[in-house]
Amino acid sequence: MIARIAEHCFWLGRYLERAESTARVLQMTGQLALDAELPPEQCWMPALAIFGERPAFSARYGEQAESDGEAVQNFLTWEEGNFSSLVNILFSARDNARSIREVVSRECWEVTNELYLWLVGEVGKAEYTHSRYAFYLHIRRMVQLCLGLSDSTMLHDTPLDFIRLGVVLERAGQTARLLDVHHHVLAGMNQGHLVVQTALWLSLLRAGSGFEPFMKSHSGRVTGDAVAAFLLFEARFPRSVRYCLEAANRYLRQLSSPEGQGPLGQESLACLTPLLEHLRPESLVGPEATLHALLTRMVEGTSELCLLIAREYFLKTMPLGAQLGAQVMQG
Repeated sequence: MIARIAEHCFWLGRYLERAESTARVLQMTGQLALDAELPPEQCWMPALAIFGERPAFSARYGEQAESDGEAVQNFLTWEEGNFSSLVNILFSARDNARSIREVVSRECWEVTNELYLWLVGEVGKAEYTHSRYAFYLHIRRMVQLCLGLSDSTMLHDTPLDFIRLGVVLERAGQTARLLDVHHHVLAGMNQGHLVVQTALWLSLLRAGSGFEPFMKSHSGRVTGDAVAAFLLFEARFPRSVRYCLEAANRYLRQLSSPEGQGPLGQESLACLTPLLEHLRPESLVGPEATLHALLTRMVEGTSELCLLIAREYFLKTMPLGAQLGAQVMQG
């Protein structure tokens, strides 16, 4: 499999997962703004922070606009100058899928193409105007349909491994950022607002698609520590950081050269191993061990791992430490 196709597969998975995550966070934030008695900036500022777009948004619209839900949603959904907007993410997903139409299944390509055309067409724009909840829900379902179709209609070999690798690494980073931002917001709130804090933790679970699994495994008892542990360490939940990194470990082992037949993939595996070893409850014990430090380690670690994968498998030469939030194609 040539590097160009592997890269398109990897980025197709990352962009699809990123689109689903963006739509889910905006959908749940809209619900939180309606249900919880929170200042608007405490609802919408975290949505910008999760995707690392707060500086760009403030530079364009000013810090005062961070409390304007319509402005934030428009920036994260339609802004052409924002590479992380849904319209740009889905354009990139469609572009990657089109570049490897001989590799992905026809069903997967058709759903990706249909979703982008719906978004930029009159139907998608009308849905955005009339029902924001239904608009984001449609995007989430179409992405989930595409990922499900890739599993059920493609050969389970190298191209699908790269798609799934992109999905789980993007998901691990998004879950860690989502938890870190909410933890920061809660730490700055009045500790007497227990009802509001519970509403925020429930919103976080919904934003991570973890509400029902958490309730089933914790008998309906919601605490901040339990929610954080669930999203970080729960090995049975497919969006927890642990689950995603263990899945990435399996895919990298499948993609790496067998022992004694070359170094391909060995550096990426060496980068992932300490992340998995560090990802355990014992890492939060001690005066210097904080949840924020552990989450930062996970976010930076997954970013570094993506750079190594680009260098080893896609023949990229970007320096370590650079952010790889967007695709940079050669040629």
